[in-house]
Amino acid sequence: MIPLVRFKLAAYTRSHRLLQPVIALFAMLAIFYSSPGPALPSYSDSAALLIVVFAWAARSLLDTEPPTQRLISMTAAGNPGREVASGLVAAFAVNLGLAAIAIVAPLIIRFGVLPAPGDLARGVGLHLLGVCVGIALGALASAPILPSPATSLVALFGGYTAMLLLSLTPIGSFLVPIMPWMRATNSGRLDEVLLPIAAATLLWSAAGVLAYLRLRRSRP
Repeated sequence: MIPLVRFKLAAYTRSHRLLQPVIALFAMLAIFYSSPGPALPSYSDSAALLIVVFAWAARSLLDTEPPTQRLISMTAAGNPGREVASGLVAAFAVNLGLAAIAIVAPLIIRFGVLPAPGDLARGVGLHLLGVCVGIALGALASAPILPSPATSLVALFGGYTAMLLLSLTPIGSFLVPIMPWMRATNSGRLDEVLLPIAAATLLWSAAGVLAYLRLRRSRP
Protein backbone atom coordinates (compact mmCIF):
# COMPACT_ATOMS: atom_id res chain seq x y z
CA MET A 1 0.00 0.00 0.00
CA ILE A 2 2.94 2.33 0.62
CA PRO A 3 3.76 2.72 -3.11
CA LEU A 4 0.12 3.67 -3.72
CA VAL A 5 0.26 6.26 -0.93
CA ARG A 6 3.42 7.71 -2.50
CA PHE A 7 1.72 7.79 -5.89
CA LYS A 8 -1.26 9.68 -4.50
CA LEU A 9 0.97 12.17 -2.68
CA ALA A 10 3.04 12.73 -5.83
CA ALA A 11 -0.08 13.23 -7.96
CA TYR A 12 -1.50 15.64 -5.40
CA THR A 13 1.71 17.66 -5.32
CA ARG A 14 2.04 17.80 -9.11
CA SER A 15 -1.56 18.95 -9.48
CA HIS A 16 -0.82 22.07 -7.37
CA ARG A 17 -4.03 21.39 -5.41
CA LEU A 18 -1.91 21.47 -2.26
CA LEU A 19 -1.37 25.20 -2.72
CA GLN A 20 -5.01 25.98 -1.92
CA PRO A 21 -5.09 24.62 1.66
CA VAL A 22 -1.54 25.83 2.30
CA ILE A 23 -2.47 29.40 1.34
CA ALA A 24 -5.63 29.16 3.46
CA LEU A 25 -3.57 27.82 6.36
CA PHE A 26 -1.11 30.71 6.32
CA ALA A 27 -3.91 33.26 5.90
CA MET A 28 -5.71 31.87 8.95
CA LEU A 29 -2.49 31.71 10.99
CA ALA A 30 -1.84 35.36 10.16
CA ILE A 31 -5.27 36.18 11.57
CA PHE A 32 -4.92 33.95 14.65
CA TYR A 33 -1.60 35.42 15.67
CA SER A 34 -2.11 39.05 14.65
CA SER A 35 -2.40 40.00 18.32
CA PRO A 36 -0.54 38.66 21.38
CA GLY A 37 -2.03 35.94 23.51
CA PRO A 38 -1.11 32.91 25.62
CA ALA A 39 0.05 29.83 23.76
CA LEU A 40 -2.51 27.22 24.77
CA PRO A 41 -5.69 29.21 24.03
CA SER A 42 -4.13 30.25 20.71
CA TYR A 43 -3.39 26.63 19.85
CA SER A 44 -6.88 25.60 20.92
CA ASP A 45 -8.54 28.15 18.64
CA SER A 46 -6.18 27.25 15.82
CA ALA A 47 -6.94 23.52 16.09
CA ALA A 48 -10.69 24.15 16.08
CA LEU A 49 -10.83 26.64 13.22
CA LEU A 50 -8.29 24.87 11.02
CA ILE A 51 -10.58 21.83 10.80
CA VAL A 52 -12.06 23.33 7.65
CA VAL A 53 -8.55 23.62 6.13
CA PHE A 54 -7.76 20.02 7.04
CA ALA A 55 -11.06 18.95 5.47
CA TRP A 56 -10.29 20.96 2.33
CA ALA A 57 -6.87 19.34 2.04
CA ALA A 58 -8.32 15.83 2.46
CA ARG A 59 -11.07 16.49 -0.06
CA SER A 60 -8.73 17.94 -2.67
CA LEU A 61 -6.30 15.03 -2.31
CA LEU A 62 -9.05 12.44 -2.68
CA ASP A 63 -10.36 14.34 -5.72
CA THR A 64 -6.99 14.46 -7.49
CA GLU A 65 -7.43 11.24 -9.46
CA PRO A 66 -10.30 10.92 -11.96
CA PRO A 67 -12.61 7.89 -11.60
CA THR A 68 -10.78 5.97 -14.34
CA GLN A 69 -7.45 6.38 -12.57
CA ARG A 70 -8.99 5.27 -9.27
CA LEU A 71 -10.25 2.10 -10.98
CA ILE A 72 -6.77 1.47 -12.36
CA SER A 73 -5.30 1.99 -8.90
CA MET A 74 -7.82 -0.44 -7.41
CA THR A 75 -6.84 -3.05 -9.99
CA ALA A 76 -3.13 -2.48 -9.45
CA ALA A 77 -3.55 -2.73 -5.68
CA GLY A 78 -5.30 -6.09 -6.05
CA ASN A 79 -7.91 -5.04 -3.52
CA PRO A 80 -10.29 -2.06 -3.76
CA GLY A 81 -9.99 -1.51 -0.03
CA ARG A 82 -6.27 -0.84 -0.34
CA GLU A 83 -6.84 1.98 -2.79
CA VAL A 84 -9.43 3.57 -0.51
CA ALA A 85 -7.24 3.16 2.57
CA SER A 86 -4.20 4.55 0.77
CA GLY A 87 -6.14 7.72 -0.02
CA LEU A 88 -7.01 8.20 3.65
CA VAL A 89 -3.41 7.54 4.70
CA ALA A 90 -2.16 10.07 2.15
CA ALA A 91 -4.70 12.63 3.39
CA PHE A 92 -3.54 12.00 6.96
CA ALA A 93 0.09 12.52 5.95
CA VAL A 94 -0.69 15.82 4.21
CA ASN A 95 -2.69 17.07 7.16
CA LEU A 96 0.02 16.08 9.62
CA GLY A 97 2.30 18.38 7.65
CA LEU A 98 -0.23 21.22 7.78
CA ALA A 99 -0.76 20.68 11.51
CA ALA A 100 3.02 20.71 12.07
CA ILE A 101 3.19 24.11 10.36
CA ALA A 102 0.34 25.36 12.55
CA ILE A 103 2.26 24.23 15.65
CA VAL A 104 5.75 25.37 14.68
CA ALA A 105 5.04 28.67 12.90
CA PRO A 106 3.81 30.49 16.05
CA LEU A 107 6.92 29.36 17.92
CA ILE A 108 8.99 31.26 15.36
CA ILE A 109 6.87 34.30 14.51
CA ARG A 110 4.67 34.94 17.53
CA PHE A 111 5.38 33.46 20.91
CA GLY A 112 9.04 34.46 21.12
CA VAL A 113 9.68 31.88 23.86
CA LEU A 114 8.79 28.24 23.96
CA PRO A 115 5.50 27.47 25.71
CA ALA A 116 5.56 25.12 28.67
CA PRO A 117 6.03 21.52 27.51
CA GLY A 118 2.58 20.61 28.81
CA ASP A 119 0.91 23.41 26.84
CA LEU A 120 2.81 22.45 23.71
CA ALA A 121 1.73 18.80 24.11
CA ARG A 122 -1.90 19.84 24.61
CA GLY A 123 -1.68 22.03 21.51
CA VAL A 124 -0.32 19.14 19.47
CA GLY A 125 -3.07 16.85 20.78
CA LEU A 126 -5.82 19.32 19.89
CA HIS A 127 -4.44 19.74 16.38
CA LEU A 128 -4.40 15.96 15.95
CA LEU A 129 -8.06 15.89 16.95
CA GLY A 130 -8.71 18.61 14.38
CA VAL A 131 -6.92 16.56 11.73
CA CYS A 132 -9.09 13.52 12.48
CA VAL A 133 -12.30 15.54 12.17
CA GLY A 134 -11.06 17.25 9.02
CA ILE A 135 -10.19 14.00 7.27
CA ALA A 136 -13.61 12.51 8.03
CA LEU A 137 -15.42 15.63 6.80
CA GLY A 138 -13.23 16.00 3.72
CA ALA A 139 -13.63 12.35 2.77
CA LEU A 140 -17.43 12.54 2.98
CA ALA A 141 -17.35 15.65 0.76
CA SER A 142 -14.99 14.14 -1.83
CA ALA A 143 -15.90 13.45 -5.45
CA PRO A 144 -16.48 9.67 -5.09
CA ILE A 145 -19.24 10.47 -2.59
CA LEU A 146 -20.49 13.82 -3.93
CA PRO A 147 -19.58 14.12 -7.64
CA SER A 148 -20.95 17.65 -7.99
CA PRO A 149 -18.26 20.22 -7.03
CA ALA A 150 -20.91 22.68 -5.86
CA THR A 151 -22.65 20.12 -3.68
CA SER A 152 -19.28 19.00 -2.34
CA LEU A 153 -18.26 22.49 -1.27
CA VAL A 154 -21.66 23.13 0.34
CA ALA A 155 -21.36 19.85 2.24
CA LEU A 156 -17.83 20.66 3.41
CA PHE A 157 -18.42 24.20 4.61
CA GLY A 158 -22.00 23.48 5.66
CA GLY A 159 -20.89 20.43 7.60
CA TYR A 160 -18.22 22.41 9.41
CA THR A 161 -20.67 25.22 10.22
CA ALA A 162 -23.19 22.68 11.49
CA MET A 163 -20.57 21.14 13.77
CA LEU A 164 -19.75 24.57 15.19
CA LEU A 165 -23.40 25.43 15.80
CA LEU A 166 -24.28 22.04 17.26
CA SER A 167 -21.29 22.22 19.58
CA LEU A 168 -22.92 25.32 21.13
CA THR A 169 -26.03 23.36 22.12
CA PRO A 170 -26.49 21.32 25.32
CA ILE A 171 -25.65 18.14 23.39
CA GLY A 172 -22.51 19.68 21.92
CA SER A 173 -20.21 17.82 24.30
CA PHE A 174 -21.50 14.52 22.94
CA LEU A 175 -20.98 15.44 19.28
CA VAL A 176 -17.81 17.01 17.90
CA PRO A 177 -17.13 19.37 20.82
CA ILE A 178 -15.32 22.15 18.97
CA MET A 179 -16.68 25.08 20.95
CA PRO A 180 -16.52 23.22 24.30
CA TRP A 181 -12.80 22.60 23.90
CA MET A 182 -12.22 26.26 22.96
CA ARG A 183 -14.22 27.45 25.97
CA ALA A 184 -12.56 25.00 28.33
CA THR A 185 -9.11 26.06 27.21
CA ASN A 186 -9.83 29.75 27.56
CA SER A 187 -11.25 29.20 31.06
CA GLY A 188 -8.32 27.03 32.15
CA ARG A 189 -10.42 23.86 32.42
CA LEU A 190 -9.09 21.89 29.47
CA ASP A 191 -7.51 19.13 31.56
CA GLU A 192 -10.85 18.48 33.27
CA VAL A 193 -12.67 17.80 30.01
CA LEU A 194 -9.89 16.67 27.67
CA LEU A 195 -10.62 12.96 27.94
CA PRO A 196 -14.37 13.12 27.13
CA ILE A 197 -13.71 15.73 24.43
CA ALA A 198 -11.08 13.53 22.80
CA ALA A 199 -13.32 10.45 23.07
CA ALA A 200 -16.30 12.20 21.46
CA THR A 201 -14.15 13.71 18.71
CA LEU A 202 -12.47 10.42 17.84
CA LEU A 203 -15.76 8.53 17.98
CA TRP A 204 -17.50 10.81 15.47
CA SER A 205 -14.40 11.03 13.30
CA ALA A 206 -14.25 7.23 13.15
CA ALA A 207 -17.96 7.11 12.34
CA GLY A 208 -17.40 9.52 9.45
CA VAL A 209 -14.48 7.51 8.08
CA LEU A 210 -16.46 4.25 8.38
CA ALA A 211 -19.35 5.86 6.50
CA TYR A 212 -16.92 6.92 3.78
CA LEU A 213 -15.46 3.41 3.54
CA ARG A 214 -18.93 1.90 3.28
CA LEU A 215 -20.03 4.33 0.58
CA ARG A 216 -16.84 3.76 -1.40
CA ARG A 217 -17.72 0.07 -1.83
CA SER A 218 -20.07 1.02 -4.63
CA ARG A 219 -18.50 4.33 -5.71
CA PRO A 220 -15.03 4.03 -7.22
